Amino acid sequence: MESSFWIKLTLSFLVGGIWVSLSSIAAERFGSKVGGLIGGLPSTIVVTLLFIGLTQSAARAAESAIIVPLVMGVNGIFVTVFIYLSRRGLALALAGALLAWFGLALILMILDVRVLWVSFLGWVALAASCFLVVEKGMKIVSHGRKVTRYTAVQLAGRAALAGTVVAFAVLMSKVAGPLAGGIFATFPAVFLSNLIISYRNGGAGFASAVAKSLMVSGMITVPIYALLVWYFYPRLGLGLGTLLAFLVAAGAGLLTLRVMKSRLA
Repeated sequence: MESSFWIKLTLSFLVGGIWVSLSSIAAERFGSKVGGLIGGLPSTIVVTLLFIGLTQSAARAAESAIIVPLVMGVNGIFVTVFIYLSRRGLALALAGALLAWFGLALILMILDVRVLWVSFLGWVALAASCFLVVEKGMKIVSHGRKVTRYTAVQLAGRAALAGTVVAFAVLMSKVAGPLAGGIFATFPAVFLSNLIISYRNGGAGFASAVAKSLMVSGMITVPIYALLVWYFYPRLGLGLGTLLAFLVAAGAGLLTLRVMKSRLA
């Protein structure tokens, strides 16, 4: 593999580790809504699409972004299954959520979805369905701050766990084909790491509350980012396109947090 890929893999490990560590600490210090918002913001997808553009072309990166909204809808199902099974143990919740994700990802690869409006409509339908199931059917209660003391070993272990999961997702996006690469670039690596950390530190209730916030934030901000990348990259280039797309997505995330604080339980 070319050296640029190893740079991307290393950056993904670092970005993923730092991002998940900060968002999980934010969830414990400021509550599940803030932590979920931060964890749901575009992170690894920023690195992945940017390096696809750097190593191949802006047009190829824009093409890879097409499938992202639909896969984020699948990520909503991943979170919904995790919440449903979380009271039966972390292992079962992770196994069920990952099985659902890989099964649906395989269906997407077979269907070979490459049309933007199909991806967009699929995202809207899945996002709305998952939100209604979690919000109306499961009655997840948000949690406030948790008093936690951190050691250097704990923080390093947390970052290593998150970085490893994220790096694996980036590796899969390289070795798989073009469509599969776009799918695995949106593998719920940050979701997965955050949920493991939240469960271990706060139990099923806290992890479910973080998962709900992650789902709402991620299924809004990441598809918005991907759609903007699809539009901006061919027209504005990689640098300016990445910056503008992230700023708009972050603004959408802040607006989402305000709505979550005022309306969601």
